[in-house]
Amino acid sequence: MRPGESPEQRLDRLRAFFAQSGPVIVAFSGGVDSSLVAWAANDVLGDDAFCVTAVSPSLATDEAADCAALAAEWGLAWRTVETDEMSRAAYRTNDANRCFHCKSALMDQLEPLAAARDAVVVLGVNLDDLGDHRPGQQAAGDRGARFPLVEAGFSKADVRRVSAELGLRTWDKPAAACLASRVPYGTQVTVPLLARLDRAEAALRRLGFAQLRVRDYGDTARIELPLDDLGEAVRRREAVVEAVSGVGYRYVTLDLEGFRSGNLNGALADGVSLPRARGVCE
Repeated sequence: MRPGESPEQRLDRLRAFFAQSGPVIVAFSGGVDSSLVAWAANDVLGDDAFCVTAVSPSLATDEAADCAALAAEWGLAWRTVETDEMSRAAYRTNDANRCFHCKSALMDQLEPLAAARDAVVVLGVNLDDLGDHRPGQQAAGDRGARFPLVEAGFSKADVRRVSAELGLRTWDKPAAACLASRVPYGTQVTVPLLARLDRAEAALRRLGFAQLRVRDYGDTARIELPLDDLGEAVRRREAVVEAVSGVGYRYVTLDLEGFRSGNLNGALADGVSLPRARGVCE
C-alpha cells in the first residue's frame, strides 16, 4: 500500500475498479475479503453486482448462514449455487492441488452466470494471499477471474482497516477457510469427515472460542487457538474435551504452537511426498 495513503483513497481505487469493470459476479464466501469486495461492488454497481455463494460440504454451516444474513443486511443481489467438487476424484485425493479442483468447480458454476450477464467473475484475494500456496487462484485466474483487492493494492490489514472505517461488521471476522483445509494433504476428503469437522468447530465456537481450527488426524482432533486463548482452553479442559469428543473424536489435543492459518502447507515446504491425482494441472 502506498505510504501515507488514507483508507478513503484506498477505497476510491477499489470503487474505480468497479466503475471500469462493468457487471460483475462476486464469489461471496462471507469472509472479510469477499465481503469488502461484495460491499464495494454493490455500492458502485447496484444490481449489476451479483453475489454468489458456493454451497458444498466444505462450507461450514455457520458461514453459509452468515452469507445469507450479510446479503440481507446490505441489500445484495445474491444467490447460492451448489458446487460438485466432492464428485471429483482429483479433489477427494487431497493432494497439493486440491484447491485447484475446488476453484475449477466454482468457476464451472459462475461462468454461465457471468456469460448471461456479460459480466466478469471477481474473487476476494488480497496481496498477502499471493505469497502462499494457493493453486485455486491459478484455476480462477486462468479462466478470466479478476482480483479487485490485488489490483487496488490491498493487503489483509488494509482490508480490515477499510472495512472498519466503513462500519462493516466483517472487519474483525476470524479467517474461515474451507473445511477441507483442516485435512492433512494425502488424507482422503469425505463428506462425513467434513461434517465432523464442522460440528467440532461449531461446538467450540459455542464455548466462546472465535478464531480456531480443528485439524483432523483420524481419531485425533488437534485444536489450534490463538496463543492468548490457550490458557482459557486448559482451564475449561473438560468442556473442550466434551465438545470435540461429542462429535466422534477419541483423542482431543491442543496445539501449543497456537493458531496458524494455512499451516498444513508446511508439509509442502518440507518436501513431504504426497499421493497425486491423475490429470492434475500444475
